[in-house]
Amino acid sequence: MVIKVFFPSCCPEAESGLLIGRWIPEQNAAVVLAVIHYPFIPGQVKQYLEQIRDVTTVNVSVLGSWSSHNSQAKADLSQFLEDLSSIFPHNLWFQLTQEKENKSVFNCQVVQHDHKNKDIVILIHYDQRKVMLSKLHGLDAKIPEDNRNAGVESEAVTSDFATIFDTVAKCELLFMIDKYDETPIKFTHWQSEGREASVIVELVKQASVPMCVVLLFLLSFVSSICKSRVLNMWPLRFLWSKLSTCVQLAHRLDHLQTIASATKAQNHSEFMRKANLFVSFLIDVALGLLLISWLYQKNRIGQLAEALIPVADRIAKELQELLEWLMGAPAGLKMNKALDEVLGRFFLYHIHLWISYIHLMSPFIEMILWYVGLSACLGLTVALSIVSDIIALLTFHIYCFYVYGARLYCLKIYGLSSLWRLFRGKKWNVLRQRVDSCSYDLDQLFIGTLLFTILLFLLPTTALYYLVFTLLRLVVIIVQGLIHFLVDFINSLPLYALGLRLCRPYILAAGVKFQVFQKVAGKPLHLLMQINPLTCGMIIRHYRLPTYSCYPKDSWTALCKKLFIGELIYPWKRKTEKLD
Repeated sequence: MVIKVFFPSCCPEAESGLLIGRWIPEQNAAVVLAVIHYPFIPGQVKQYLEQIRDVTTVNVSVLGSWSSHNSQAKADLSQFLEDLSSIFPHNLWFQLTQEKENKSVFNCQVVQHDHKNKDIVILIHYDQRKVMLSKLHGLDAKIPEDNRNAGVESEAVTSDFATIFDTVAKCELLFMIDKYDETPIKFTHWQSEGREASVIVELVKQASVPMCVVLLFLLSFVSSICKSRVLNMWPLRFLWSKLSTCVQLAHRLDHLQTIASATKAQNHSEFMRKANLFVSFLIDVALGLLLISWLYQKNRIGQLAEALIPVADRIAKELQELLEWLMGAPAGLKMNKALDEVLGRFFLYHIHLWISYIHLMSPFIEMILWYVGLSACLGLTVALSIVSDIIALLTFHIYCFYVYGARLYCLKIYGLSSLWRLFRGKKWNVLRQRVDSCSYDLDQLFIGTLLFTILLFLLPTTALYYLVFTLLRLVVIIVQGLIHFLVDFINSLPLYALGLRLCRPYILAAGVKFQVFQKVAGKPLHLLMQINPLTCGMIIRHYRLPTYSCYPKDSWTALCKKLFIGELIYPWKRKTEKLD
């Protein structure tokens, strides 16, 4: 039988004493958690282990004895420690003895009370601190072998290792005693030299509670104002839901309420979500402040305002030239002149209204941009959302052209499809939602033929206007889509988890690998257990934060079908909303 003994890498320097830990019979593995130094009183050890079992619900017991190379009266002490197996009964009693010449070489004897067999012992050294702080993630795939290092073996992440990690993590209470504590029992474990602490961290913990209470009160007050009946009337509610800035502010408000919540995280996932939200918010605000510092230097706001009006005039002039080209013979195509003139003049009048509106607002643009730029202190995502709304307002005339052209084109497409069914003796049954047979008289067929001919000959002119304005609308949608993608990327990126991957990669563990640490003839095989961290892609997939953007995930076929029949494309519609 092969027995695996997980031995902490901090314990070879321990004084002689007892090995305490957990025996896992289904895995033939023993997890050593600490070494109790000699001298000790067996009754006190039993009482302390009972307290540990009651609090941690882990079956912690005495696994065996540990004999250090620097112990006085080594032979007598070894015999005394061996005799302790009768006081602390265990099926397997491990006797680890450290060599005097080489302290990294151990002799291991296994004493079995029920039967005598020669067992093969494998000593696995593990970093107790890393295992204690690690969170093992269950993955279906196996970890690839490390071919660069000789003697490295890879293991799949199974419940066996999860049990080892869980045992060390649950016994945190055992690691609270260090050499500075006045206790009758002295331990050696990963915090034996003194518990890790930071004055700054402790001060932040003490100050975070009142700060969170004040922040939660302010956020509740703001949230109650936003949910008031006055601000939720139909026109305002419709406007707030369509402005990217308002949606992003509401999203960040929910984040801040989650961060400032007084409820403690119940598990690792909740803690990581709060930490990721907090770091994401801090980075977002820091990037926004950098943007403000850049905007308000060298009068860049004024330069931007001065460049905005000529750009708007240039776009309007290009649209005017495009409409004049369409009103002629575009690409040599012969259009219906009457309809072409009506549509062209209709759209030119809208451009004239838009230019007048822009010039009317030109004296106030710099002041508006100056105050809007200050909103970047709320975060870079808020500033990007404002940019998206500004683009939507500046291209509102293009959106109107697209809606007019799409509605007119869609009306003709549906009219032609209905009249085509009339020629085939069919009709659309609204109640049954299907096409049924129908008989028409002569007058109906004559009127249908006349209307079909008119719509068919007017379709090319309407389709050309629809095609041009749809392409312009798609350009605006692509620009806004890139901005929304950047906002979603910042909102969903788990920055805290990625920071842990860079600074402390062992905390987010994907599995373990074993490297041959020492192989001496006649001695137990020594392996070194190392932690494989999660890759950045795994971290992003596992800890990615949910975002408010929930665009309809139409396929390219569905999108092309909508464009062909003239249905309006609303990229800012949510899945839970219905089109009017």
